[in-house]
Amino acid sequence: MGRINLQFVPCQTSTGFIDLTQLKHKVQEGVDLVVISQVMFMTGRVVPNLDLLSEHCHANGARLLVDAYHSVGVFPVNVVTMKTDFMIGGSYKYLRGGPGAAFLYVSPYALSSNLKPVDIGWFAKDNPFLYERPTPPLFAKGGDAFLESTPPILTYYQARAGQQFTLQMRVARIREYTLDRLGRLKRYLAAFNIDAEGADDEHGAFLTIEDSAAGELVKLLKLRGITTDARGGWLRMSPDCLTSDSALQEAAATLASIVKKKAARLSGSPCPE
Repeated sequence: MGRINLQFVPCQTSTGFIDLTQLKHKVQEGVDLVVISQVMFMTGRVVPNLDLLSEHCHANGARLLVDAYHSVGVFPVNVVTMKTDFMIGGSYKYLRGGPGAAFLYVSPYALSSNLKPVDIGWFAKDNPFLYERPTPPLFAKGGDAFLESTPPILTYYQARAGQQFTLQMRVARIREYTLDRLGRLKRYLAAFNIDAEGADDEHGAFLTIEDSAAGELVKLLKLRGITTDARGGWLRMSPDCLTSDSALQEAAATLASIVKKKAARLSGSPCPE
Protein backbone atom coordinates (compact mmCIF):
# COMPACT_ATOMS: atom_id res chain seq x y z
CA MET A 1 0.00 0.00 0.00
CA GLY A 2 1.34 3.43 -0.93
CA ARG A 3 1.80 6.37 1.39
CA ILE A 4 -1.38 8.20 2.42
CA ASN A 5 -1.17 11.98 2.66
CA LEU A 6 -3.93 13.56 4.77
CA GLN A 7 -4.51 17.32 4.75
CA PHE A 8 -6.96 19.49 6.66
CA VAL A 9 -8.40 22.34 4.63
CA PRO A 10 -10.32 25.00 6.63
CA CYS A 11 -13.70 25.89 5.14
CA GLN A 12 -15.20 27.98 7.92
CA THR A 13 -14.45 31.70 7.97
CA SER A 14 -13.85 33.78 11.09
CA THR A 15 -17.47 34.93 10.89
CA GLY A 16 -18.73 31.34 10.84
CA PHE A 17 -19.78 31.14 7.20
CA ILE A 18 -18.74 28.26 4.95
CA ASP A 19 -16.36 29.01 2.07
CA LEU A 20 -15.31 26.04 -0.08
CA THR A 21 -12.97 28.03 -2.33
CA GLN A 22 -9.74 26.83 -0.71
CA LEU A 23 -10.99 23.24 -0.66
CA LYS A 24 -11.82 23.36 -4.37
CA HIS A 25 -8.35 24.69 -5.17
CA LYS A 26 -6.84 21.82 -3.22
CA VAL A 27 -8.94 19.30 -5.18
CA GLN A 28 -7.55 20.71 -8.42
CA GLU A 29 -4.03 19.95 -7.20
CA GLY A 30 -4.87 16.26 -7.30
CA VAL A 31 -6.55 14.32 -4.48
CA ASP A 32 -8.29 10.96 -4.30
CA LEU A 33 -10.91 11.55 -1.60
CA VAL A 34 -12.55 14.64 -0.11
CA VAL A 35 -14.20 14.21 3.31
CA ILE A 36 -16.60 16.88 4.56
CA SER A 37 -19.44 17.17 7.06
CA GLN A 38 -22.88 18.23 5.86
CA VAL A 39 -23.34 20.04 9.19
CA MET A 40 -20.29 21.31 11.07
CA PHE A 41 -20.25 19.65 14.49
CA MET A 42 -18.84 22.65 16.37
CA THR A 43 -20.96 25.51 15.03
CA GLY A 44 -23.91 23.71 13.48
CA ARG A 45 -23.38 25.40 10.12
CA VAL A 46 -24.89 23.60 7.12
CA VAL A 47 -22.44 23.19 4.23
CA PRO A 48 -24.25 24.45 1.10
CA ASN A 49 -24.07 23.20 -2.48
CA LEU A 50 -22.60 19.78 -1.83
CA ASP A 51 -23.85 18.74 -5.27
CA LEU A 52 -21.59 21.36 -6.86
CA LEU A 53 -18.67 20.22 -4.71
CA SER A 54 -19.33 16.65 -5.83
CA GLU A 55 -19.29 17.69 -9.49
CA HIS A 56 -16.02 19.55 -8.90
CA CYS A 57 -14.49 16.49 -7.25
CA HIS A 58 -15.53 14.20 -10.09
CA ALA A 59 -14.26 16.61 -12.73
CA ASN A 60 -10.85 16.48 -11.05
CA GLY A 61 -10.70 12.73 -10.49
CA ALA A 62 -11.61 12.77 -6.79
CA ARG A 63 -14.39 11.09 -4.82
CA LEU A 64 -16.54 12.76 -2.15
CA LEU A 65 -17.44 11.34 1.27
CA VAL A 66 -20.07 13.23 3.29
CA ASP A 67 -20.36 12.86 7.07
CA ALA A 68 -24.10 13.10 7.75
CA TYR A 69 -24.21 12.45 11.51
CA HIS A 70 -25.65 15.92 12.17
CA SER A 71 -27.98 16.04 9.15
CA VAL A 72 -29.74 12.66 8.78
CA GLY A 73 -32.93 12.93 10.80
CA VAL A 74 -32.55 16.71 11.08
CA PHE A 75 -33.66 17.72 7.58
CA PRO A 76 -34.34 15.78 4.36
CA VAL A 77 -31.13 14.37 2.84
CA ASN A 78 -31.03 13.15 -0.77
CA VAL A 79 -27.85 11.32 -1.76
CA VAL A 80 -28.96 11.18 -5.41
CA THR A 81 -29.23 14.94 -5.92
CA MET A 82 -26.13 15.45 -3.75
CA LYS A 83 -24.20 13.13 -6.11
CA THR A 84 -21.89 12.03 -3.32
CA ASP A 85 -19.87 8.84 -3.68
CA PHE A 86 -20.06 7.91 -0.01
CA MET A 87 -22.04 8.95 3.03
CA ILE A 88 -21.53 7.90 6.63
CA GLY A 89 -23.84 8.41 9.57
CA GLY A 90 -25.37 6.71 12.56
CA SER A 91 -28.43 6.31 14.70
CA TYR A 92 -27.36 7.62 18.08
CA LYS A 93 -27.98 11.31 17.43
CA TYR A 94 -31.14 12.43 15.63
CA LEU A 95 -32.49 9.03 14.57
CA ARG A 96 -33.15 8.17 18.22
CA GLY A 97 -31.64 4.72 17.84
CA GLY A 98 -28.95 4.61 20.48
CA PRO A 99 -25.22 4.00 19.91
CA GLY A 100 -23.54 1.34 17.83
CA ALA A 101 -25.62 1.35 14.62
CA ALA A 102 -23.79 3.24 11.88
CA PHE A 103 -24.18 3.12 8.11
CA LEU A 104 -22.12 3.58 4.97
CA TYR A 105 -23.77 4.59 1.70
CA VAL A 106 -21.86 3.75 -1.49
CA SER A 107 -23.19 5.20 -4.73
CA PRO A 108 -23.98 2.90 -7.67
CA TYR A 109 -21.24 4.69 -9.67
CA ALA A 110 -18.63 3.97 -7.00
CA LEU A 111 -19.75 0.35 -6.76
CA SER A 112 -19.54 -0.13 -10.53
CA SER A 113 -16.00 1.31 -10.65
CA ASN A 114 -14.56 -1.92 -9.18
CA LEU A 115 -13.85 -0.21 -5.87
CA LYS A 116 -12.85 -2.71 -3.17
CA PRO A 117 -12.34 -2.32 0.58
CA VAL A 118 -8.82 -2.73 1.98
CA ASP A 119 -10.06 -4.64 5.02
CA ILE A 120 -12.51 -7.52 4.65
CA GLY A 121 -14.96 -8.54 7.35
CA TRP A 122 -16.58 -11.93 7.74
CA PHE A 123 -19.90 -10.81 6.28
CA ALA A 124 -18.11 -9.16 3.36
CA LYS A 125 -17.06 -12.52 1.94
CA ASP A 126 -18.78 -14.01 -1.08
CA ASN A 127 -19.64 -17.09 0.99
CA PRO A 128 -18.96 -16.40 4.69
CA PHE A 129 -19.88 -19.91 5.84
CA LEU A 130 -17.18 -21.71 3.82
CA TYR A 131 -14.62 -20.37 6.31
CA GLU A 132 -12.04 -19.98 3.57
CA ARG A 133 -9.47 -17.23 3.02
CA PRO A 134 -8.76 -17.10 -0.71
CA THR A 135 -6.10 -14.74 -2.04
CA PRO A 136 -7.15 -12.33 -3.37
CA PRO A 137 -10.36 -12.16 -1.28
CA LEU A 138 -13.70 -13.04 -2.89
CA PHE A 139 -16.08 -10.23 -1.98
CA ALA A 140 -19.84 -10.33 -1.64
CA LYS A 141 -21.85 -8.63 -4.35
CA GLY A 142 -22.65 -4.91 -4.24
CA GLY A 143 -22.52 -2.98 -1.01
CA ASP A 144 -22.22 -6.17 1.07
CA ALA A 145 -18.52 -6.14 0.18
CA PHE A 146 -18.14 -3.32 2.70
CA LEU A 147 -19.67 -5.19 5.63
CA GLU A 148 -17.59 -6.18 8.62
CA SER A 149 -17.99 -8.92 11.21
CA THR A 150 -21.14 -10.20 12.92
CA PRO A 151 -23.40 -7.22 13.65
CA PRO A 152 -24.83 -6.65 17.16
CA ILE A 153 -28.44 -7.66 16.51
CA LEU A 154 -30.00 -5.97 19.57
CA THR A 155 -28.31 -2.69 18.61
CA TYR A 156 -30.00 -2.74 15.22
CA TYR A 157 -33.41 -3.52 16.68
CA GLN A 158 -33.00 -0.46 18.89
CA ALA A 159 -31.95 1.60 15.89
CA ARG A 160 -34.93 0.31 13.90
CA ALA A 161 -37.35 1.75 16.47
CA GLY A 162 -35.79 5.17 16.07
CA GLN A 163 -35.95 4.94 12.30
CA GLN A 164 -39.62 3.94 12.40
CA PHE A 165 -40.41 6.92 14.62
CA THR A 166 -38.58 9.28 12.27
CA LEU A 167 -40.29 7.88 9.18
CA GLN A 168 -43.75 8.10 10.75
CA MET A 169 -43.21 11.66 12.00
CA ARG A 170 -41.51 12.66 8.71
CA VAL A 171 -38.17 14.46 8.73
CA ALA A 172 -39.59 17.66 7.20
CA ARG A 173 -42.19 17.87 9.98
CA ILE A 174 -39.54 17.22 12.65
CA ARG A 175 -37.38 19.93 11.10
CA GLU A 176 -40.21 22.47 11.19
CA TYR A 177 -40.96 21.74 14.83
CA THR A 178 -37.29 21.70 15.83
CA LEU A 179 -36.76 25.13 14.28
CA ASP A 180 -39.67 26.38 16.39
CA ARG A 181 -38.07 24.96 19.57
CA LEU A 182 -34.69 26.41 18.66
CA GLY A 183 -36.19 29.77 17.80
CA ARG A 184 -37.96 29.96 21.16
CA LEU A 185 -34.79 29.07 23.04
CA LYS A 186 -32.82 31.64 21.04
CA ARG A 187 -35.32 34.37 21.93
CA TYR A 188 -35.31 33.40 25.61
CA LEU A 189 -31.51 33.58 25.63
CA ALA A 190 -31.57 36.94 23.84
CA ALA A 191 -33.83 38.31 26.59
CA PHE A 192 -30.86 37.71 28.94
CA ASN A 193 -28.42 39.29 26.44
CA ILE A 194 -26.95 35.93 25.47
CA ASP A 195 -26.17 35.67 21.76
CA ALA A 196 -26.79 32.29 20.13
CA GLU A 197 -26.32 31.08 16.56
CA GLY A 198 -28.77 28.76 14.85
CA ALA A 199 -32.53 28.27 14.49
CA ASP A 200 -32.45 28.83 10.72
CA ASP A 201 -31.94 26.94 7.47
CA GLU A 202 -28.19 27.55 7.58
CA HIS A 203 -27.75 25.52 10.77
CA GLY A 204 -28.44 22.02 12.02
CA ALA A 205 -30.43 20.97 15.07
CA PHE A 206 -28.64 22.84 17.83
CA LEU A 207 -27.83 26.37 18.98
CA THR A 208 -24.24 27.40 19.66
CA ILE A 209 -23.05 29.98 22.18
CA GLU A 210 -19.42 31.01 21.81
CA ASP A 211 -17.61 31.06 25.14
CA SER A 212 -13.99 30.25 25.98
CA ALA A 213 -15.25 28.43 29.09
CA ALA A 214 -17.89 26.38 27.27
CA GLY A 215 -16.72 23.15 28.91
CA GLU A 216 -17.12 24.67 32.37
CA LEU A 217 -20.62 25.87 31.49
CA VAL A 218 -21.58 22.31 30.55
CA LYS A 219 -20.54 21.07 34.00
CA LEU A 220 -22.34 23.87 35.84
CA LEU A 221 -25.52 23.37 33.83
CA LYS A 222 -25.42 19.63 34.52
CA LEU A 223 -25.33 20.35 38.25
CA ARG A 224 -28.60 22.23 37.71
CA GLY A 225 -30.17 19.30 35.85
CA ILE A 226 -29.68 20.67 32.32
CA THR A 227 -27.80 18.52 29.80
CA THR A 228 -25.72 20.28 27.15
CA ASP A 229 -22.31 19.71 25.62
CA ALA A 230 -19.41 21.69 24.20
CA ARG A 231 -17.04 21.45 21.29
CA GLY A 232 -14.05 23.73 21.59
CA GLY A 233 -15.26 27.20 22.49
CA TRP A 234 -18.88 26.55 21.59
CA LEU A 235 -21.61 25.50 24.00
CA ARG A 236 -24.19 23.40 22.15
CA MET A 237 -27.87 23.37 23.17
CA SER A 238 -30.20 20.99 21.34
CA PRO A 239 -33.81 20.78 22.56
CA ASP A 240 -35.66 17.57 21.81
CA CYS A 241 -39.09 17.60 20.19
CA LEU A 242 -40.42 16.54 23.62
CA THR A 243 -38.80 19.51 25.39
CA SER A 244 -41.51 21.78 26.80
CA ASP A 245 -41.56 25.54 26.41
CA SER A 246 -41.19 25.95 30.18
CA ALA A 247 -38.03 23.81 30.07
CA LEU A 248 -36.61 26.05 27.36
CA GLN A 249 -37.27 29.11 29.51
CA GLU A 250 -35.69 27.41 32.51
CA ALA A 251 -32.59 26.48 30.50
CA ALA A 252 -32.15 30.07 29.30
CA ALA A 253 -32.64 31.54 32.78
CA THR A 254 -30.26 29.02 34.36
CA LEU A 255 -27.52 29.69 31.82
CA ALA A 256 -28.00 33.45 32.29
CA SER A 257 -27.63 33.06 36.05
CA ILE A 258 -24.43 31.04 35.66
CA VAL A 259 -22.95 33.51 33.17
CA LYS A 260 -23.82 36.45 35.43
CA LYS A 261 -22.16 34.85 38.46
CA LYS A 262 -19.13 33.98 36.38
CA ALA A 263 -18.80 37.58 35.16
CA ALA A 264 -19.14 38.91 38.70
CA ARG A 265 -16.48 36.49 39.95
CA LEU A 266 -14.04 37.57 37.26
CA SER A 267 -14.63 41.25 37.93
CA GLY A 268 -14.27 40.84 41.68
CA SER A 269 -17.80 42.15 42.33
CA PRO A 270 -20.11 40.51 44.86
CA CYS A 271 -21.87 37.51 43.30
CA PRO A 272 -25.52 38.36 42.53
CA GLU A 273 -28.20 36.20 44.04
